[in-house]
Amino acid sequence: MPGSPREQPVPRPYPPEFRRRALDLVRSGRTVREVAASLGTPEPCLHRWRHRDLVDRGLKPGRTAQESAELAAGRQNSQLARLARGAQGCATERSQCVGESCLVSPSAVAPEHPGQD
Repeated sequence: MPGSPREQPVPRPYPPEFRRRALDLVRSGRTVREVAASLGTPEPCLHRWRHRDLVDRGLKPGRTAQESAELAAGRQNSQLARLARGAQGCATERSQCVGESCLVSPSAVAPEHPGQD
């Protein structure tokens, strides 16, 4: 319910330029704690930015921001395709819909031919 005491405001993301400047300060030799205190940024937030920066620059193993974005886009496309298939219904009379998936019986794919074993 809007306005309820349990409702927490969603923090706004820091602008990319602010993040770059904070990371530049850390790279210059200042500690994460010093930079976080001077900028009024939570330390865990600055640690995440630093980790992401190291991965994106190839200095630490992990999935880059670009790879994460591509995977998210692929998942979204896959979900949209599943929803579209579900809206069309089952394609054959020999299929059975279970949840979001349509299961097609083997005989619908390769009909049996009399006399062939």
